[in-house]
Order: sequence, then structure tokens, then C-alpha cells
Amino acid sequence: MFFYFARQLNGQHLHRCSFHKVKPIMKILPDIETYAALDFEASSLAQDSWPIEVGLSWMENGDVRTWSSLIRPAPEWSLSAWSSRSAAVHGVTHEALHDAPTAPGVVEEFFKILDGKSLVSDAPEFDARWFSRLLQAGGCYTVPTVADYHDVSFARFSGLALDMLYETLGRHPAPHRAGPDSARLLRAWRVALQY
Repeated sequence: MFFYFARQLNGQHLHRCSFHKVKPIMKILPDIETYAALDFEASSLAQDSWPIEVGLSWMENGDVRTWSSLIRPAPEWSLSAWSSRSAAVHGVTHEALHDAPTAPGVVEEFFKILDGKSLVSDAPEFDARWFSRLLQAGGCYTVPTVADYHDVSFARFSGLALDMLYETLGRHPAPHRAGPDSARLLRAWRVALQY
């Protein structure tokens, strides 16, 4: 486990942030339970957009476990990056975020739950950007690697197992909420593990 001390954005005090080194993808992968699927819902798809919800799912003894949290907008996040079109997709109103946990609280809970697992996402470019925004608002300035879910899937599964994985994803469209979206990816892996 690595520990980082980073100045909070308001410059008032130091914040201790811990996270675990992310293992690189290898041709022969360790057990699938060493991964956690990451997903975000965001204020918009604009370059200055910010995360409104984070979801994390992992497998434990063959069961899919999920944690998610709404995120109160940090003071430095521009309210002009809010999109009513995005809100229509995920169904989260700006007002619903007023009583959500703050970024530092979400970051602290996130790393307790991550517990050394390697992160994967089916949209790593977007999720890594929102992850970085969340971590910075929470006082952390180093972002763990987020691997591509599809790269990991193709390295881990083949043949009928891979076919069943993608058939499962196709039959269950993403609901556009961070927790269920991340769980959908792990449920497809759970199906693939049966073949």
C-alpha cells in the first residue's frame, strides 16, 4: 500500500490518501477476483465535466458485490459543466447532489473498499478523467491505472466463455447508474467463468 500526503485544494491542511499499486495486465492473469470494475456518471461529457456518482463492483466467493455513492459537487467544479441531456440519461438531478457525501469522504470510502484490487472500466478514457477529478477534489494527486475491461476480458477468456460474456452484456444494456453499470460488467464475467 502506498501513502501520499497532498495539500488540499483550499490549502488549509494536509490530507493523507492511500491506495494500492495496480498490477499490470499479463498474458496469464491471476484470479478474476483481483479486479474491480469502476464506473462513473458525470455532469456531462464536456472536457470540464465532473463526477456525480461512482460505482465499484467486484467478485467475492463467486458473488458480485457493489458499492456506489453520489458525490456532492466540489467548490472548484464548474456548474456550467452540468448538462440536462446527461441528467435525462442517468436520472440524477443537480438538487439530489446537495446532500451527497463530499469528495474527500467518497475517496476515503472508495479506497477502503478497493482493498488492493486492480481497476477495470469499459470506458477507461472517460472514467480515468472523472476518477482524477474526484481524487484531486479529495486531496489525492496520483491516479491509479484503470485498465480496459475489454482487454482484460480477451486476455482472461476465450472461445465459448468469451462469446457468453459478450452475449450477456448485449442482453443486459447499461442502466446508466454507476453501481448497476459496474455490476453488469462483473456479472458478465461471472457467466463467462461457467464455460
